[in-house]
Amino acid sequence: MTARDPLGAPPLRVQRLSLSDSLALAAKGRPPFGALGYGTPNEFAWMPTVDARVLSSAGAMADVWHASEHVESGTTGGVRWRCDGHWMLGAIDLDEAALQEGLTALAQRAYRDLFRSLEASSCTHLLRVWNYLPQINGDGGGLERYRQFNAGRQQAFIDAGQAAFEGAPAACALGIRQGALSIRFLAGRKAPLPIENPRQVSAYHYPKDYGPRAPTFSRAALAEVGGGDVALFISGTASIVGHATVHLGDIVAQTQETLRNLAAVIAAANERTTAVFDLAALDCVAYVRHASDAPAVRRVIEETLGPAAHTLGQAVFLEADVCRQDLLVEIEAHAVARGALRA
Repeated sequence: MTARDPLGAPPLRVQRLSLSDSLALAAKGRPPFGALGYGTPNEFAWMPTVDARVLSSAGAMADVWHASEHVESGTTGGVRWRCDGHWMLGAIDLDEAALQEGLTALAQRAYRDLFRSLEASSCTHLLRVWNYLPQINGDGGGLERYRQFNAGRQQAFIDAGQAAFEGAPAACALGIRQGALSIRFLAGRKAPLPIENPRQVSAYHYPKDYGPRAPTFSRAALAEVGGGDVALFISGTASIVGHATVHLGDIVAQTQETLRNLAAVIAAANERTTAVFDLAALDCVAYVRHASDAPAVRRVIEETLGPAAHTLGQAVFLEADVCRQDLLVEIEAHAVARGALRA
């Protein structure tokens, strides 16, 4: 029998699998609760994909989530969701050209629908969000497109009465070459515990130099996921100290700084839970602006963590633009460990 937490929720579990192993699970009868695919086909409703080129030698991969077998699926506005009453996975893909809306309005629409889908369920708390937008560093009529996106996202949080500053969920925002504004999210019935990085200014406190509206995310979040386990969701992390990009133009130094920031976030998280998380035991996604830099990023991870590290062996490398034009690499990650949140 599957263990449940005191609220009756089935435990939430995640596996990083190859595409073939992911499809083999679905072939056994019922598809898993949901998945986030990297380089996977678009034809599987339960596995929305990230529209970015996979650079890993292993090819297409997926983070496959398991929860209750009693899964309902549906749509709310532009949101396609799967929910078992305790956990929700959702996907949004909005075509900017077809809808003839600017990116600020489109982001606001997407998040408005996202919050409507949460309100209609019992999963009212965002745990983790993944954002992918075309030409993230492009000019949007005098304002960088990422800054346009931030304006629409933050306004939607405020309009919905959601935490747009302290308490915002873990998230990342990456640039894809073309396609739709794509948002993937995980939600639950209990609010996560936000974690900040002592080496960095919180994103929602960035000065106006980075745009009229600050990015809406925490550096990481801890969430109890049932069965006596805690999940750590680490937002997109890059070579930023304070609020400034460091090591301009140096992919090796930027990767090293990114790993130092990841270690700092993990240390801060470990202070808030009895679970123990380790930089060498993450499931990470490394986004590189230039495909030719992927081997250097991999080499730095290997030199830092060792060739046998789980983080290296399970890493997915994707070609994607990072939210600042001077950033060459960004790494996001998750991990699950036995423990509980500290009071």
